[in-house]
Amino acid sequence: MVDTTPLTRAVDDFADRLRAAPQSRLQRGAAAEALELARELSRRAQLVEEPGAEPRQMPDAGMFAAADQIAVAAHDLAVVLTDAAQVEEAVRVVEEARKRAGV
Repeated sequence: MVDTTPLTRAVDDFADRLRAAPQSRLQRGAAAEALELARELSRRAQLVEEPGAEPRQMPDAGMFAAADQIAVAAHDLAVVLTDAAQVEEAVRVVEEARKRAGV
């Protein structure tokens, strides 16, 4: 079993920062960046779970749900990852999104 702790820590940190961010920061793009991250993490998990199936897109549940959406998507992905390289790549994607979000 692969250690996915770095992924869950990175995404939980990002989610906490989003929850603490002012509404103005969310409106200026942080929430949109988080939604795109959640969609990407969800897509990756679905491709592992259902190879060959067309991934479903995570809906936009609003800027105040973005933190929860990335947390759910990342934890779903963590369950299906099979090697350390996949975890490292997912952490990189999360960190880059957090930087773009500015939180």
